[in-house]
Amino acid sequence: MPDLSVSLCGIRLDNPVIPASGTFGYGREFAELYDINILGTFSFKGTTLHPRLGNPLPRIAEAPSGMLNAVGLQNPGVEKVIAEELPNLRRIFRKPVMANVSGFSVDEYVETCAKLDACDQVGWLEVNISCPNVHHGGMSFGTDPACAAEITRAVKAATTKPVIMKLSPNVTDIVAIARACADAGADGLSLINTLMGMRIDLRTRRPVLANITGGLSGPAVFPVALRMVYQVARAVDIPVIGMGGISTAADVLEMMMAGAAAVEVGAANLVDPFACKRIIEALPDEMARYGIGALSELGRAR
Repeated sequence: MPDLSVSLCGIRLDNPVIPASGTFGYGREFAELYDINILGTFSFKGTTLHPRLGNPLPRIAEAPSGMLNAVGLQNPGVEKVIAEELPNLRRIFRKPVMANVSGFSVDEYVETCAKLDACDQVGWLEVNISCPNVHHGGMSFGTDPACAAEITRAVKAATTKPVIMKLSPNVTDIVAIARACADAGADGLSLINTLMGMRIDLRTRRPVLANITGGLSGPAVFPVALRMVYQVARAVDIPVIGMGGISTAADVLEMMMAGAAAVEVGAANLVDPFACKRIIEALPDEMARYGIGALSELGRAR
């Protein structure tokens, strides 16, 4: 039987499949469909210091081989997540969970991460640096190596658990951002977040999304994600989680051959709520097909 287990920042996972933040909520709806403990872990809904209602509707749009979203980080805020969501999660998920954190200033990132770091259910902190930096004219933290490093250092100084920096693909050189985070002490990296895009309604001649632009995800972005993971995995000595358009067991193997230690599955969960379950169940046969005995030994593509 092929060995699906992997290690992520020193924590063992039964398999490398992780539902991505924003596509799996806090696990409750999916737990009604199947035992979510078959997952390696999952990254729960992006959490901010204060509650957020998100962007106005419409904020989801279809696109060829994918979807656009401009949800706007709707979430109940970190205090309610800790008081209500994590106790509910404990009843349905017995493994360490990944806490996804967003913020609009260094202080917000630090305070939110510190609060979640104190929760024993949290195994990793996934820090989304695609948010606007309110102190630098709204530019995303993740588009500037110095800003990315600043967030990394600040969060690491306030926490004890592995910190995984989630990188935006909307940059000229993602390797420079990755190296800045690694040099600043990040324990791992996850990439890619969504690519910016838009759609126009031909009847109204106006953008489909109320926010005008949104993040493109789904199979359309897989080749871009694979290329970026390949580049980053060769530039840093910390684990990389690959994501972006993964929807099959073959995609998982390809992403891991590119250098990923684990993978996240995003938009596929919104198309098929059983997507992660199906991928995990298909992995042994897909590994056998290519003579792969253990995912942990999977070599990087040359």
